[in-house]
Amino acid sequence: MWHHFTNTAEETFALGERLGALAFPGTAVSLIGDLGAGKTVFARGVGAGLKVCTHMASPTFVVVHTHEGGRLPLWHADLYRINEEEELEQLGLYDVLDADGVVVIEWAERFPDVLPTDRLEITLEHSAQGRALAVRATGPRHEALSKSLGG
Repeated sequence: MWHHFTNTAEETFALGERLGALAFPGTAVSLIGDLGAGKTVFARGVGAGLKVCTHMASPTFVVVHTHEGGRLPLWHADLYRINEEEELEQLGLYDVLDADGVVVIEWAERFPDVLPTDRLEITLEHSAQGRALAVRATGPRHEALSKSLGG
C-alpha cells in the first residue's frame, strides 16, 4: 500500500488520468470514500486517461455507465443506491467485471464480496492538505499497476 496527497480536484483528476493511461484490459478499480471525497473526479480522470469520448457524470441513478471510443472501454459504476446484492446482477455489473475493459466502482465497500479478488483499491479521504488517497493492490496484476502508478 502507498499513500498520495492531492491539494486540488485537478490533482485528483490527474492521478486518475495517469491510472487510465496505464490501465490494461481487465483493470478493476474500487473507489472507497465518503460523499465529496473525490471518487467521481478520480473516475473522470481515468476516463480522460483512456481517451473515452463521452462525458462522465456520476452514475448514481443509472448505476453503471458505459464509456467507449477510447483505448479501452470503461464501465463506471456507483453502488451508493444499491440495497441488495441481487440488484447487481440485474444491472449487469457481473458482466462488466469479466469484460476486457476497465471497470471503476464507486462505493465498492458496500458489496466487497462481489469485487474481483485482483483489483486496485483506492480509499479517498478529506485531509488538512486536501485529499489523502491510500492505494492498495489486492493481486499480482494490479500490484504491477500500483507500482507503475507511483507505489
